[in-house]
Amino acid sequence: MAFSSNSSGGAMADINVTPLVDVMLVLLIIFMVTAPMASYQIQVDLPQPSKNLEQPKDPPKPIRLRIDGNGQLFWDGSPLPTAALYPQLQIEATRDPQPTLELETNGETRYDVLANVLSTAKNAGMEKIGFVETM
Repeated sequence: MAFSSNSSGGAMADINVTPLVDVMLVLLIIFMVTAPMASYQIQVDLPQPSKNLEQPKDPPKPIRLRIDGNGQLFWDGSPLPTAALYPQLQIEATRDPQPTLELETNGETRYDVLANVLSTAKNAGMEKIGFVETM
């Protein structure tokens, strides 16, 4: 068996990694100690509950606005022209307390029709708008 020895007198080409590992472990310990100190609290302004939690004694009946697949509007079951929607919503928006506008659509209703109805309701001053799921 022949063993090779570095007896040729040349420089050794292998790198000693032990000091590198020592330095990396020391840096790891330093970061583990200082990282929890570097964290800070973030101030978040959360909404507070209103103090006026009284429900109206006689809440108004909600308005059921149905939009069918053709874009036809139905106000509490009766047909309503699209041009008459804004004035009707303005009248309802001035009532105190304001009734809830419940929008009912089906899967065939076009999105642009619903978006127009929502923007009309917002422009008329309606604040309580809800969506009704159809069975």
